[in-house]
Amino acid sequence: MALRPITSRARTDLPPAPELSALTHIGAAGEAHMVDVSAKAETSRVARARGQVAMARETLRLAVDGQAKKGDVFGVARIAGIMAAKKTSELVPLCHPLALSSVTVEITPDEALPGLRVFAEASVTGKTGVEMEALTAVSVACLTIYDMLKAVDRFMRIEGVELVEKRGGKSGDWRREQ
Repeated sequence: MALRPITSRARTDLPPAPELSALTHIGAAGEAHMVDVSAKAETSRVARARGQVAMARETLRLAVDGQAKKGDVFGVARIAGIMAAKKTSELVPLCHPLALSSVTVEITPDEALPGLRVFAEASVTGKTGVEMEALTAVSVACLTIYDMLKAVDRFMRIEGVELVEKRGGKSGDWRREQ
């Protein structure tokens, strides 16, 4: 997927912008602030995200065969994603720190891409969701894959990082349409 220049035309594939009053991280005067979740009930929450790193077939083969000079691409990227999820509130300024119950990161080779697909799931019993943690896990796992293979393939692309599903909380369940 090639980068497209940013234009002033409105995108028609996006939902309408919310009113400022509907944005929970924006105060009455338009200033950013952390949302107060103290009155919210603790509930079980789960979020799933995905992304991918597109690369040359030869680069994919190196990763799958365990021949990358920096070591085990899959193992290192999986650990990096898990560690990143645990540090999300330190990376994203208005994110609440969460005591995560679970974080899983799966990395799957895809010859048709060619490249590696990354999936992450984060869960917590808490007062706020874990979408940012799942997205951070995928993002950092993809960055780690890129870092471990960049010496042989500078044309790799990180693509399609997106939330796939969230469950729990006041806003209920949500799933991305395929």
